[in-house]
Amino acid sequence: MQSIRGTKDILPGEIHGWHTVEDRIRHITSLYGYRELRNPIMEYTDVFKRAVGEDTDIVGKEMYSFPDRGGDSITLRPEATAAVVRSAIQHNLTAQQQIARVYYAGPFFRYERPQKGRQRQFHQFGCELLGASGPEADIEILALAHDFLESLGIKSRELHINTLATPEIRQQFKQELISYFSSHLSELSEDSQSRLQSNPLRILDSKNPGDKALSANAPKMQDMLDAESKDHFEKVLSLLNALSIPYTVNPLLVRGLDYYSHTVFEFTSTALGAQDALGGGGRYDHLFEHFGGKHTPSIGFAFGMERLLLAMNAQESIPEASNPEMYVIGFESDESRKAVISCAHALRIRSGKQVIVDVQNRSLKAQMKEADKLGIGHVIIIGPDEVLNNNCIVKDLSSGMQYTKSIDELDAFFG
Repeated sequence: MQSIRGTKDILPGEIHGWHTVEDRIRHITSLYGYRELRNPIMEYTDVFKRAVGEDTDIVGKEMYSFPDRGGDSITLRPEATAAVVRSAIQHNLTAQQQIARVYYAGPFFRYERPQKGRQRQFHQFGCELLGASGPEADIEILALAHDFLESLGIKSRELHINTLATPEIRQQFKQELISYFSSHLSELSEDSQSRLQSNPLRILDSKNPGDKALSANAPKMQDMLDAESKDHFEKVLSLLNALSIPYTVNPLLVRGLDYYSHTVFEFTSTALGAQDALGGGGRYDHLFEHFGGKHTPSIGFAFGMERLLLAMNAQESIPEASNPEMYVIGFESDESRKAVISCAHALRIRSGKQVIVDVQNRSLKAQMKEADKLGIGHVIIIGPDEVLNNNCIVKDLSSGMQYTKSIDELDAFFG
C-alpha cells in the first residue's frame, strides 16, 4: 500500500521544521492580537462556489467534491477565506465586536498535478482581519506577513502589490481586457482563450510566454482608478514606506479569486525556483454580502507551509532539532530496571527533562552505544550497587567527566 498521489507523510525526521513554523505562527499572531479559528476541513460545496467563483480554476477543475449519504454536495476545503466568512456570519464574530482578528493553520485540498511545493493535500497558514476598511488594516496584515517571513529567516523574498479597485472599476477593466485580448485571440494559449469571457483577469496571471508578452501591452488598471481607489492604494504604499517594508508595484498581479478588491499582494522567493510564490492575499470588501451577511470589509493572506519549508531549507534557516538530554541506563536485573524507570519518570515530570530509557533489556554496552548515536548529553547509570545505596553514576558524554550522585539530588544537579 502507498500513500495517495499528491499526499505526503510528514516523517519524524522532518517534523521539526513544521514545529518551527508553527511556533513562529503562534508567536507572531499573538504579538498582533490574533486568535486561532479552527474550521472543519469540509464544507457545503456552495460555500466555495459562492465565494471563490464558478469560473475559477479552483471551482471548475480542482475541488474534491462528493455527495454525502444525505444527498448534499460536500467539498474538502480548497482555501480558507470562504470558510472563515461563513463561520464569522454563523457565529456573529463581527457582531460581538466590530473587528475580528483570526488566524488558521491546517490541511487543504486541490486536485492539481503534483510538483515541487504543490501537493493535492497541502497546508496553509493565514490571517484574516474582519470588519475594517481603511488602509491601516491593509498595513497591519502586510506588516504581520512581513514580520512572519522575517522570523523564519527567509531573506531572498519580494513583496509584489497591486490594486483591483472597486467592483465597478474592476468590471469596466474586465471589459477593456476582453476587447484587447479578443483582437489577439489566435495568439492566446488555449487556457487563456477559455478564460477570455468568464475570467479575463486571469490571463494577466498566465505563465505562458505568449500570454505574458500580450499582457505586457494590455490595458492597466492604474489608468482606470477612481479617486477612492487611488487614494486608498497610495496610503497603503505610504504606510509601507513608513515601516521600511520594501515592495514592487506589479500591475499584472490579480490573484486568482473573484472576491478580491482594492489591495492585492503576493510574496515570492528566489529560493523556490520557477514556482516562486510563498503566498499572498488581499482585500475582500463584499464577500460577506455574497453569503447574506452585512457589509463587512475585510483583508487577509495565506502562506503555503510546504513552500515556506522549501525556502527555509534552501537558506538553511531551520534550526537543528534538539536531542534528548539524558539516557538512564540500567543493568539486567528487575530491581535495577525499576530504579531506572522511576528515575527517568521523576526527571521528566519534576525537572522537565527529555529522557530516554532502554525498553529492550539490552546490555550496558548496547545502551551506551545508543546514547552516543542519539547525541545524548548525559547518561545516568544505575546498577545493583547504586540501587542498594540509592545513588547513581552521572557521566557527561561531551567532557567525559563522571560523578556519583544521590538519585534524590538529580533535580538540583541538573537545575
